[in-house]
Amino acid sequence: MTDRFDGRDLDELRPVTIQTDFTEMPEASVLISMGKTKVMCTASVEESVPRWMRDAEPERGWVTAEYALLPGSTAPRFRRERRRVGGRTKEIQRLIGRSLRAVCDLEKLPGHTIWLDCDVLQADGGTRTASITGAFVALALACGRLVERGAIEEMPLRENVAAISAGVLGDQVLLDLPYEEDSTADVDMNVVMTGSGEFVEIQGTGEESTFSHKELLALLEVADKGIRELSEAQQAALPEDQMYAGLFG
Repeated sequence: MTDRFDGRDLDELRPVTIQTDFTEMPEASVLISMGKTKVMCTASVEESVPRWMRDAEPERGWVTAEYALLPGSTAPRFRRERRRVGGRTKEIQRLIGRSLRAVCDLEKLPGHTIWLDCDVLQADGGTRTASITGAFVALALACGRLVERGAIEEMPLRENVAAISAGVLGDQVLLDLPYEEDSTADVDMNVVMTGSGEFVEIQGTGEESTFSHKELLALLEVADKGIRELSEAQQAALPEDQMYAGLFG
């Protein structure tokens, strides 16, 4: 295959590391690195649910997410809007929350809300996909710890979920685009999938371009390869316990 500017094959992920318990205060924390992109994902537990859920029958829990680019995560410095959450940030927060809830049985999390905070420490493309992949590991650890101390009866997660970017640049289909490729891609796509190969969300856009049915299938095929490899990295980061192993089939 043709090499890219960073020496990778077209269907090769950037180097991935997932470090658990990166900080001590939250229920669980993860530092995920995908190439130069680095995101800290923390899981915090509240013993309450949103007001609109309080009278629901049967009783359920809730999983939600927040996302932020830290000021020093980009060059030039990213300037946060005070007292406002921008449209892009809202979109990404909702995507992360939807992705995690897609693999969660909320009835097994009664009376609890788990917040996943995804803070981008360094951005080089793929921050939303890295956030989803890392946040799942933080969520799994938090849920496992709730089970271990008897706060909930069983693991509320059905399986794992991860996300990856793919794109078309010229006549080439690429996996896991850093900023240098993402900013010039003809087609940009983010794919969220479960470890069993089910789709949660597909976000695909032609950038002043269109893409064919053949290219769409090629993008989904290369994304599927990336998700399988990310699933292996997620499993390797979690404890060797059947409670976690069962999430990966």
